[in-house]
Amino acid sequence: MDIYIAILRGINVSGKNCIKMIDLKNLFEFLDFNHITTYIQSGNVIFTSEIKNKNQIRELISIQIEKTFSLKVPVLVLRIDDLREIISQNPFSTDKETSFIHFTFFNNQPDMQNIEIIEDKKAIGEEISITNKVAYVYCPDGYGKTKLNNNFLENKLKTVATTRNYKTTNELLKIAESI
Repeated sequence: MDIYIAILRGINVSGKNCIKMIDLKNLFEFLDFNHITTYIQSGNVIFTSEIKNKNQIRELISIQIEKTFSLKVPVLVLRIDDLREIISQNPFSTDKETSFIHFTFFNNQPDMQNIEIIEDKKAIGEEISITNKVAYVYCPDGYGKTKLNNNFLENKLKTVATTRNYKTTNELLKIAESI
């Protein structure tokens, strides 16, 4: 069995797209996933599966969420090794305050044609590093104030994305490694 992390975008935010974590866990059980653990209310699920194709897993989860909750929710699925690699390659991990580091995960390879536009949106002190899997965003004035937010990056990179802070991202790996 492989260990996966599902990251759902836009649930339980400002009273919209509400899904209780116990109901989400039950949905994953219904899909025959195992060792299911949720982390905080924003749609993070760690689990194991016999299915080897993470795109197939993503589709199963998305379809079942729509059937069960009547919600279209973007779902990203990472293997534990993907998450471990993303965290280890964080360019800001040694010299920046971790509470200002965010990871914007991509569902597929981003379109890099608008990198200059993205770079031009940085505020003073902000930094961004974009790879094929993730954008590392450092925003010392807080994520709520940056223009390098999830919607902007999705739009400019033409990919579905969802963002987690440093603490959550590292906790997801810790939980996954404990399975």
